[in-house]
Amino acid sequence: MLCRAALSPLVRSPGWCFVLPPHAIAAISRFYIPHHNQRLRNESIRYWSNIPFITMPLSRAHGKSFAHRSELKHAKRIVVKLGSAVVTRGDECGLALGRLASIVEQVSMLQNQGREMMIVTSGAVAFGKQRLRHEILLSQSVRQALHSGQSQLKDMAIPVLEARACAAAGQSGLMALYEAMFTQYSICAAQILVTNLDFHDEQKRRNLNGTLHELLRMNIVPIINTNDAVVPPPEPNSDLQGVNVISVKDNDSLAARLAVEMKTDLLIVLSDVEGLFDSPPGSDDAKLIDIFYPGDQQSVTFGTKSRVGMGGMEAKVKAALWALQGGTSVVIANGTHPKISGHVITDIVEGKKVGTFFSEVKPAGPTVEQQGEMSRAGGRTLAALQPEQVSALAIASGNGLLLKGGKEAAYSNQILHHLTQEALSIHGVKDAVQLVNTREEVEDLCRLDKLIDLIIPRGSSQLVRNIQKAAKGIPVMGHSEGICHVYVDTDASVEKVTRIIRDSKCEYPAACNALETLLIHRDLLRTPLFDQIIDMLRVEQVKIHAGPKFASYLTFSPSEVKSLRTEYGDLECCIEVVDSVQEAVEHIHKYGSSHTDVIVTENEKTAEFFLQHVDSACVFWNASTRFSDGYRFGLGAEVGISTSRIHARGPVGIEGLLTTKWLLRGNNHVVSDFSEHGSMKYLHESLPLPQRNTN
Repeated sequence: MLCRAALSPLVRSPGWCFVLPPHAIAAISRFYIPHHNQRLRNESIRYWSNIPFITMPLSRAHGKSFAHRSELKHAKRIVVKLGSAVVTRGDECGLALGRLASIVEQVSMLQNQGREMMIVTSGAVAFGKQRLRHEILLSQSVRQALHSGQSQLKDMAIPVLEARACAAAGQSGLMALYEAMFTQYSICAAQILVTNLDFHDEQKRRNLNGTLHELLRMNIVPIINTNDAVVPPPEPNSDLQGVNVISVKDNDSLAARLAVEMKTDLLIVLSDVEGLFDSPPGSDDAKLIDIFYPGDQQSVTFGTKSRVGMGGMEAKVKAALWALQGGTSVVIANGTHPKISGHVITDIVEGKKVGTFFSEVKPAGPTVEQQGEMSRAGGRTLAALQPEQVSALAIASGNGLLLKGGKEAAYSNQILHHLTQEALSIHGVKDAVQLVNTREEVEDLCRLDKLIDLIIPRGSSQLVRNIQKAAKGIPVMGHSEGICHVYVDTDASVEKVTRIIRDSKCEYPAACNALETLLIHRDLLRTPLFDQIIDMLRVEQVKIHAGPKFASYLTFSPSEVKSLRTEYGDLECCIEVVDSVQEAVEHIHKYGSSHTDVIVTENEKTAEFFLQHVDSACVFWNASTRFSDGYRFGLGAEVGISTSRIHARGPVGIEGLLTTKWLLRGNNHVVSDFSEHGSMKYLHESLPLPQRNTN
């Protein structure tokens, strides 16, 4: 019966209609599984209409909320609360259909993963207001036309519409809209209207609880709303007092009460602000609070209420803390921002840093943001010190440092960090170097664009690519891949070729400056030099892949390479044939990564052409690719390798960390004195740097 009501074939609302596809109606007979057929009910593969999906093995003991965002991906039962500002249009008359469709899509995606989704929604008043305005205008225009005997209409005043009447007129249309949208994903929805009495009356509360559990068992999404047409006033002095008492006076308190009653894992509260701020949103110093703990509410100033709806941020926080006390994790986030609303719900469930996460577990150490602020402040003090007890490049160049080490070296990282801080404490800049040791991912660091000037990733190409993608507001000094080439020219020395290739490929094959593609001039095929190269690679147990042109010259060739842009990072390489040094350069530009490329030849003219025309960070003549290294270049040490075409390029040492700061010591100088008719002229010459006064 629930299915038949939820899959009504025609929905009519003022201004538009939704027609459900035939398979949605046909799904009614296939959907319901009788109680006595236990085997079918326990199948891990369920069917909606003719579309199968796999349920996820999500389960956990309820009673304690998640401590960290990363655990939200384990949430099985989720309540999504949609505030009035989220579902209502800017003119407060009608629904924001685009946002609503996006929310339904995200909820459907999670439901089809095997999660149990519930929606607490606003919007009936706005929907009803639109409908009643339409009907009133239509009625007035007809009456006025009949009364005046002419079609010309005067200005018509619309009376003030009472909220309860609007809710009564809009509730059916709101639910019909949800039904039509969920049907597009072969998901059934059911409507439940509640009031405060449904929770305070024990029998009604049990009935509501049983109905919701049965709907979830049948894989139906409950759409819950306060019955605003008949909602009674809240009971006095009963708001948010203990786990068992909460007055349902708005959808925030309803969502919190429902979340605890149904033992949900996660409550997502969507509003028209990004989350909870330490001061009213929009003020200059307002900062989004990433994690909010019970007891912190004393340090928060709440702003005004939403333009629509009954609750404000204060009501949301109180409801969230009440739900948290009952064992449900809570996230308050923005559901109206066009750039994030299309994936805000799924991002939250994936554990991404969106909105404000409520947690009962407060970390012992500072947050990443606090560490960034300490590092920034310490770096400014460090920059004023003389350069003579210091050796690390970041410290020597006056930079604060946020270090994020790998888990496999956590012990060593802590010891080294302790020693560094011990040395810096002598000069009062202990906090300039911070070791990020929290559960936040690297992606979270990439959002600190106001605290971090430069990111230097060291690790796999995938790590570097992920950081370059995440750090939209921070420059990244790095390279995603090290596809290095060695081109063997027709004038190459027999004695040099095998030594350079062996060292480039075999000395440390996992390094980013190791040889990956060997380019051979066509005239060298079937020569003793070519045979020596192949024999050496076989002795070193290097697996050879053939490029397309190289494979065409051979009857029986090695496996043809899948891509000429492969970084093997092992005892493997690709061999390809080129017709000239010009073609070698073109190949490198097309398939290389601008890291390190080498030519082996005794022809100086050919070598110079190669050196000048290859646009890579490091270009060598008759030398191994493995020389591409900061220490080997005499930089003292290496903090990274950059293939960027601006600022530092190649191995980066201390100079690559430095930028320009202009100091001007004048004596009543003004620009007008240096104009065409002025009394002074510019004189540019190099001056010795004065000693800094560190006092």
